[in-house]
Amino acid sequence: MAGKTYKVIELVGVSEESVERAIESAIARADQTLQHLDWFEVVESRGAIKDGKVSEYQVKLKLGFRVET
Repeated sequence: MAGKTYKVIELVGVSEESVERAIESAIARADQTLQHLDWFEVVESRGAIKDGKVSEYQVKLKLGFRVET
């Protein structure tokens, strides 16, 4: 009986709107080229400041996708 095997990659999603949008944009982009995306983990979040306000959200993600056997 074979178990599941996953490959893990790291991406950084960026958004001027929110952390959630940064996550969604990274996953949407990965989905264009990878198959069998199953899970994500937020590893780090940070952002940029301009004129005393948040100007950009950056979220580092680990994405797991199943490897075909």
